[in-house]
Amino acid sequence: MITSRTAKECGTADFGWLQARYTFSFGHYFDPKLMGYASLRVLNQEVLAPGASFQPRTYPRVDVLNIILQGAAEYRDSAGNSIRAQAGEAALLSAQPNVSYSELNTSASQPLTRMQLWLDACPEHENALTQKMTLQDTTHFLLASPDGEKGSLQLRQNVWIHHLDLGAGEQITLPVRGPRAYLQSIHGQIDAQGSASRELQKLACGDGAFILQENSLTVSAITPLRALLIDMPV
Repeated sequence: MITSRTAKECGTADFGWLQARYTFSFGHYFDPKLMGYASLRVLNQEVLAPGASFQPRTYPRVDVLNIILQGAAEYRDSAGNSIRAQAGEAALLSAQPNVSYSELNTSASQPLTRMQLWLDACPEHENALTQKMTLQDTTHFLLASPDGEKGSLQLRQNVWIHHLDLGAGEQITLPVRGPRAYLQSIHGQIDAQGSASRELQKLACGDGAFILQENSLTVSAITPLRALLIDMPV
């Protein structure tokens, strides 16, 4: 089963210095039916004005993945760690209890646009406090995984995050390891079909889709496409 979650259905915010779209309940946006999906707690796309920042705040025990789409950011924690990332890079924070984290748009003239995911972390797993990678210029690569396979970022949870970059008319089929996954269009239009589905699910720019009980997913790019497939066996 593939069920869409359109960009128009998502929660939004506009505080002047911050514009945001929330797939799941976050901040002032609350929907008791959308508190996350399996271990995926948060999936936001946010734009921070030049020089804007999130003041220090604490997180639950989650891995915080930031995919920088435009501009540059700096992440700092109260333990003295920091990491910088710019467009074309991803930064992963292994959030710790009793540690606060801040985020800064380091440019005085350019907005910072990024995707942010929170993934529940297994209590018995510990990884490097910060990780960073340059996104590959390829049709498909593994962005994050439990074991850091193929040079991917290492998560504290059994989740595999695939990054897709397809030209118009291109198609790819990916295996789905478990009963649940989530497909997110960063930009571009998609025809998505699972191994058990008979009908195509059409997604527009910014739309997402819940994937349930599919052994594989075929993604066809109607327009130039950039997307994430978040595979969550548990």
